[in-house]
Amino acid sequence: MQPFLPGLELSRRFYTEAVRPLLDEALPGIPHSAARLGSGSEVLGYDTPRSADHEWGPRLQLFLRPQDAGHHGPRLTALLSHRLPKTFLGHPTHFALTGEDPGTDIRVMTRTDGPVHHRVDITDPGTWFTAHLGFDPSETVTTTDWLATPTQLLVEATGGAVFHDGLDRLTPARTALRWYPHDIWLYVLACQWKRISQEEAFVGRCGEVGDELGSAVVAGRLVRDLMRLCLLMNRRYPPYSKWLGTAFAQTPQGSALTPTLTAALTAPDWPTRERHLTRAYEALATHHNALALTPPVDPTTRPYHGRPFQVLHAERFTAALRARITDPDLRALPDTGAIDQFMDNTDAMQKPRPGEVRPGR
Repeated sequence: MQPFLPGLELSRRFYTEAVRPLLDEALPGIPHSAARLGSGSEVLGYDTPRSADHEWGPRLQLFLRPQDAGHHGPRLTALLSHRLPKTFLGHPTHFALTGEDPGTDIRVMTRTDGPVHHRVDITDPGTWFTAHLGFDPSETVTTTDWLATPTQLLVEATGGAVFHDGLDRLTPARTALRWYPHDIWLYVLACQWKRISQEEAFVGRCGEVGDELGSAVVAGRLVRDLMRLCLLMNRRYPPYSKWLGTAFAQTPQGSALTPTLTAALTAPDWPTRERHLTRAYEALATHHNALALTPPVDPTTRPYHGRPFQVLHAERFTAALRARITDPDLRALPDTGAIDQFMDNTDAMQKPRPGEVRPGR
């Protein structure tokens, strides 16, 4: 077996060695950009040999100016179908439908003797970003745009790699999306702390009435919120559930907190569960103070009012962060936060339909 070549490197070489020569021959002098963005574990850098079983392989986006994409796109797509090699570095360049679900367009690498159904997707930057995010970052990005866009989609737009940016559009757009504006960051952090404050006492309360299962479920929700909070504090968009733990482990706090959070999830009873969670609360509260986004907030846990449950009272961090927000429109918003913080439905969090513009645009 040949060594595994990460998908981004495969796509880079596919562009450089196979696609670019044909493009230069077919459209000499016409500027273009090329990248591997969007969905796929390789865009996040998390792909493994397992990833090759669907939607993985020699693929990329080829960006032209809008007028060039409309005029030359279909002809270029057909040219590549007939002239791309059937395989590249041992991988088929033909992608066939799996046939497993008639309602999806999931494709896999398959050998063919005819023209290849390649995955060189030809478009223009504005169309791609609008289809993927619901807005074009080359224009003004509104507060609604930021808060209505799932962090997984922001990861997909800012991750991956740009192989060539002859249009000088991809790099500025990705730079604009690299991280939230400061006030929006403060607001999202405040709302994430609020989520923790709303349930941190329930681990003990469920356990107190003999509901260890309910206590464990609450602990699981809190662990996920703490992991997402840690990523947000480190200015990293949290990916969706499949890669959340992988991304969290790569943060500066991840290696130290992973055993603590794992112990909270595997604890046999609520006092043990609570003890591990309080250690995690205090560690992230200490990190909050190190960021100096607000005046220092006491990072120690304390009893929950008169009840025998140890909590951080995380709403104190919400209040401290909200006090530093200068945008009056953001200050007026409730503590519901960005879409990932108030919605948890896979279908609702999928990418917008092509051409769809989010509310407020």
